[in-house]
Amino acid sequence: MIYQLIAILILAVFYTFYFTKIIIQKQQSIKTNQMGIGNKPKRVIWIERMMCCATVLALLLAVGSIFLVKRFPVREVRILGIIIGISGLIFFASAIIAMKTSWRVGIPVEKTSLITDGIYKWSRNPAFVGFDLIYLSMCLIFFNIPLMTVSVWAVVMLHLQILQEESHMYHMFGDEYKAYAQQTFRYFGKKQSLP
Repeated sequence: MIYQLIAILILAVFYTFYFTKIIIQKQQSIKTNQMGIGNKPKRVIWIERMMCCATVLALLLAVGSIFLVKRFPVREVRILGIIIGISGLIFFASAIIAMKTSWRVGIPVEKTSLITDGIYKWSRNPAFVGFDLIYLSMCLIFFNIPLMTVSVWAVVMLHLQILQEESHMYHMFGDEYKAYAQQTFRYFGKKQSLP
């Protein structure tokens, strides 16, 4: 029962950050959710919509797994899942806080600021890393094939979204983004500077 409560808490905190940030930005007249809408190429719209479907289904299966899975992984694997889930919370919260009013869901129609400080010094995509860690966490705590399959699909769709967003960032910020990308890994870490 304790693992179920911890998993519910992890998901609740994660999505509280997510929706609270959207509400705060809405109060500032910022349209945060721009996923699958706007005058974007069809491929971009398709990937954004598929990513939305995958992430919603992954959440539903994670919640379902909390209540329905009866065969659990060994205790050490579940504890590792909890640690990874807490790491996901930290990544995601740090990302949306550092983004200030530039955070968007989907490729924005308006130009935002390039954020390279805070956790963005260590990851070009920490919010996505947060999502990935949450999916991995739930799979480790409540392993089942449907949850794992949909989580992998969600991670793949998030990666495709990252590739689109990075292309958009190169277009919007040019050499400034190129220099940033040369210093910071896509997922996590600093690149070694050349002498």
